[in-house]
Order: sequence, then C-alpha cells, then structure tokens
Amino acid sequence: MCSTALCLQSSGSNEGENMDAHLQDCTIEEQRGVVRFLWAEGEKLVEILRRMLAQYGQSTMNQRNVYE
Repeated sequence: MCSTALCLQSSGSNEGENMDAHLQDCTIEEQRGVVRFLWAEGEKLVEILRRMLAQYGQSTMNQRNVYE
C-alpha cells in the first residue's frame, strides 16, 4: 500500500519499476490528501476530479467525496 500523499512510493526495491502501477492501491484517505494538496495549490475541483480520474481510473473516489 502506498504511504505518500501522492501515492508514488514504490513498494519494491527494483530500480526502474513502474511507479504509477501503485496508484490503483491508494486508499480514500490518501486520495483525500491529494485533493487537499491540489485545492491548497488553487486547483479547481473540476480539474482535481479530472486529474484524479486520469491517475486512479475506476479506483477514484466518487465526485461527491471530491467536492466535500
């Protein structure tokens, strides 16, 4: 399971491992951290949701949770 706010930490020690493969394993709490970070950066909620869908795919929390 990832442990960074952006869910990019690799769980293996192999260099060159595909790091975005772990994005599907991120929890709702980790995704909320990403939302908070992007919101603090001034990102619009619509854009945050679009970016989350691009990264997490079907594992993205629902739109209502992004807007809470």
